[in-house]
Amino acid sequence: MNSFDVAIQSFLTHTAFSSNLINHAIRVFAGLYTFKGLVLIPILWWMWFKPGQGGEWEREMVIATIASGLLSLAIGRLLALYLPFRVRPIYNLELHLSFPSAGLREEVLRTWSSFPSDHAMLWMSVATGIFLVWRRVGVLALLYTAIFICLPRVYLGLHYPTDVLAGGVIGIIITYVMTRNPVRKRFATPILGWVHRFPGPCYMLAFLLCFELVTQFDEILSLKQSVLKALQRHEVATIGLSATTGSMPRVQAPGMSAWIHVT
Repeated sequence: MNSFDVAIQSFLTHTAFSSNLINHAIRVFAGLYTFKGLVLIPILWWMWFKPGQGGEWEREMVIATIASGLLSLAIGRLLALYLPFRVRPIYNLELHLSFPSAGLREEVLRTWSSFPSDHAMLWMSVATGIFLVWRRVGVLALLYTAIFICLPRVYLGLHYPTDVLAGGVIGIIITYVMTRNPVRKRFATPILGWVHRFPGPCYMLAFLLCFELVTQFDEILSLKQSVLKALQRHEVATIGLSATTGSMPRVQAPGMSAWIHVT
């Protein structure tokens, strides 16, 4: 734990709101998709359908932004998986700090590394794409992401400040690289051509992709975890049944046509 994280985390907890209503509101902001992806993703759709000059370039930038968000989310989760595990502040007893209860999927948070913040990576990436197309709206998107998405996660003890800062910087860099002309035109231009040729299927897939981006694929991950748990329980039950019944080889007694079990 570095002094920077300790100083900010201590300041936030010592100046935490005493009102249960305010803390509940912050937990709602941190937990609901409505206040994260459903604020930023519709702006990308607005950019896509906005009439005027530069339409093809803006649409390529929207495609590149969505691709950057997906890449940021994937890289963030891979880094959390393969980098040394970092316990979240809310579960770090060495801090001796009291955080407002988060109440957000505790079984997942305990086992998932704090560094980096995939929320910061994803939504800073998307906000940066908006900024590169529309400066004024983009500034608001960046401020919204910092204040209403990133800061509550530090306040509730879900992340250290450096988790959020590192995640945000990585997300911004990914979007900046992915939206440069030499990179963007390699994938965004062909995709835009497919949209013109097959608008129906492409818009359907775009809707599904944006929906999963808003939810950060959480429901798919939850479904996978449920299936794995069910398979593990079935395997344990099968092993337990085999252990209680034994191997039970079959032996035919002389002069008898019936089979008997020997335990």
